[in-house]
Amino acid sequence: MMGRLRINLGGGLALLDIGSYARPGPSGRERFSPGQIELISRTVNRTPEVMVKMLNRGGRNLAAVRRHVDYLDREGALPIETDDGQRLQGKGASRVLLDDWDLDLEEERPAADLKPRQTRDPPKLVHKVLFSMPAGTPPKKVLAAAKNFAREEFGAKYRYAMVLHTDEPHPHVHMVVKAMGDDGKRLNIRRDTLRHWRTEFARHLRGQGVAANATERAGRGVTTPRKLDGIHRAAMRGASTHYRQRAQMVAREIATGRIKAESGRERLFETRRRVIQGWGQVAEELTAQGQRELALAVGGFVARMPAVQTEKEWIRDRLLEQSKVRHREERARSNGR
Repeated sequence: MMGRLRINLGGGLALLDIGSYARPGPSGRERFSPGQIELISRTVNRTPEVMVKMLNRGGRNLAAVRRHVDYLDREGALPIETDDGQRLQGKGASRVLLDDWDLDLEEERPAADLKPRQTRDPPKLVHKVLFSMPAGTPPKKVLAAAKNFAREEFGAKYRYAMVLHTDEPHPHVHMVVKAMGDDGKRLNIRRDTLRHWRTEFARHLRGQGVAANATERAGRGVTTPRKLDGIHRAAMRGASTHYRQRAQMVAREIATGRIKAESGRERLFETRRRVIQGWGQVAEELTAQGQRELALAVGGFVARMPAVQTEKEWIRDRLLEQSKVRHREERARSNGR
């Protein structure tokens, strides 16, 4: 029994992980379990995808952690939900929380162990994690799912606290997790950890009656880096120099008619080829299992995948879109005079 059906992008990277518990059928082929079929159905029907993201800046000294928690609770305006069921709110709530976690002692401990001339960064005092869902998701259910997730993942091992934010269209929970466990072991977060966390957060959301999924971006046909969406939004607020600089470079290339090829473009197309091939295998097996309707849905899902785009091509399309909007607005103003 293979135990897990994966479509790989070389190097052992799981591009599409349908799930575990696959079992061979009478012909010896791997068959999809009911859980796997549910996952395939959620994916091809484009069930909203969860986002679990690490916020890596800061967290290595007590002052930075306190500033972060003050930002999260808006300096006391929002309640902090703690691992022991408390709701801390009001001025000074962050100080109460961090004093309870003894982070001052954690901050002093590595400094005492450092030898003279040792310059490596001190270890993190906390990990900062963001749990988010698309606009329209009930915020209280996002918070409830985050609480259930943290209770199962961290339990009595690691202290944690969280704050629900609803000031943007997409509800999200900021969670702070103490890096040093009560047993003296540090919490190490790797790529597989985040993949597992996404799967579990989605499961807890479904337990709240919220449609949620957690699949690899490439398996859904997404090729542009996730960071570009955030950078683009920041640029619209005037807060991103990275996007502005890249956009200016692409605009110059468009104006001169000399668009330089980007490295990695062929790799993106090879990834897409493997993804399509993999989904074709999924459709074949679904048909063999009598899941003809779902197999047809897989075909439609693949046909509607967005075009493969490099970062430069993504920026080019955003610039052209903005240009069209400006022209329409100018024509509307001219016609209104």
